[in-house]
Amino acid sequence: MSPDLSDRITFDPNQCGGRPCIRHYRLRVSDVLDMLAGGVEADGILAEYDFLELVDIEACLRYASQQIDHPVLIATA
Repeated sequence: MSPDLSDRITFDPNQCGGRPCIRHYRLRVSDVLDMLAGGVEADGILAEYDFLELVDIEACLRYASQQIDHPVLIATA
């Protein structure tokens, strides 16, 4: 994980089942991504969660991008 992401995306086995959260708050990265996918704009998320900063939302997107950036091997017959 890049240094800027490690400041924003945190892991704690005793919080949210060890899932990635934002700065040790009980707001998971997947929660933010679900809101964005559901059409909630960043301003709406920031208004709902006053502890969030825009860079937190950007970190969620970068984290998700890094998680899916791997080759997929498909076996052929």
